Amino acid sequence: MNSVNTNVGAMIALQNLNKTNEDLATAQNRINTGMKVATAKDNGAIWAIAQGQRADVRALGAVSSSLNRGISAVDVALAAGETVSDLLLQMKEKALAASDGSLTTSARAALTEDFEALRDQITSVVTNAEFNGLNLLGAGATGFSALANAEGTATITVQAEVMALGGAIVTVAATQTIDTMTDAIDAMADVDDSIANVSAALARLGTKSKSLETHATFVSKLSDTLESGIGNLVDADLARESARLQALQTKQQLGVQALGIANQAPQILMSLFGR
Repeated sequence: MNSVNTNVGAMIALQNLNKTNEDLATAQNRINTGMKVATAKDNGAIWAIAQGQRADVRALGAVSSSLNRGISAVDVALAAGETVSDLLLQMKEKALAASDGSLTTSARAALTEDFEALRDQITSVVTNAEFNGLNLLGAGATGFSALANAEGTATITVQAEVMALGGAIVTVAATQTIDTMTDAIDAMADVDDSIANVSAALARLGTKSKSLETHATFVSKLSDTLESGIGNLVDADLARESARLQALQTKQQLGVQALGIANQAPQILMSLFGR
């Protein structure tokens, strides 16, 4: 029906143009943000899934920090424990030398002074083997548990290896001396036991350090995988969007022209009433 009141062609052309403009705005927004799902309005289901994955990534960041702190604490303990072991080796040398019955009084006194200095140095090393307030070697140490998963339901526990003098590991007493041949022989036995105990303790700490490092590497890879998965869900294919943008721009120009033609239809009716 030809009518000047109702221009159906213009209505259709305008609807098509509005749809093209809407698609064009969507494409431009994707190019600007680099995301095809930037808000829940874009795709509620995908956005919700992505948000859940983002929460896991954030949680894994906390897990990674906890593991790294644990690794550092164990590494400090290992370094201090190795120093304690070296000191014990030197103490054994002094004790063995002091077990010689032919030593002069002055020589034994010098050896005793060296032995006691090394003994006291163990206390200093153990006391200062601290990272971020955590000491795995000091008296009263209890160890720690590092986070192992995003839910906080799993941990990696590292037990303390107390190397204070007179303890279960370093059996050398805080007052141990070698000022007599008998004391030197007794001290040598205690030092030997301490060396063996410290070596076993360092082996346990080394195993835990490796375990923490391995899990930290896994958590890092897991976080990267989740980030990649989120990208697959919400990131826009910019090459495709660029091509789509050009197509929509062309379609928009054609839509404007079609609308212009449709708007001219009522004017054509005037020719029916011409002379």
